[in-house]
Amino acid sequence: MAKIFVVAKEREADAKLFKVDREREADLLFFEVEKEREAKGDALWFFVEKEREADFKIFWVAKERDANVKVFPVDHQREAKWQKSNQFQNRIG
Repeated sequence: MAKIFVVAKEREADAKLFKVDREREADLLFFEVEKEREAKGDALWFFVEKEREADFKIFWVAKERDANVKVFPVDHQREAKWQKSNQFQNRIG
C-alpha cells in the first residue's frame, strides 16, 4: 500500500520529493486515490492524517535538485507509473 504522510521536517522523511511542472520531467507519475483500500504499489497514493498510519513518509522540497524523486500528479489512475529508474522504485508502496 502507498499510504503517504507528509512530514514537517526533512530529516523525518523516507524520501524528499519535488513536484515538477511537466509530466515528462517526472520520475514517478502518481495518482491520489479517494479510499485507503485503493492505495497500492508505488504510484497509487492515499494521504493519511497521522504519521503512525503511513507506509511511507515524504517531505516536499522547494528545489528540484534537492529531491530524491521528482513526481507529477496525474488525472487518471491508469496513467500512474514509474517513468524512469529510481532508487525508491518498489519502496514507496
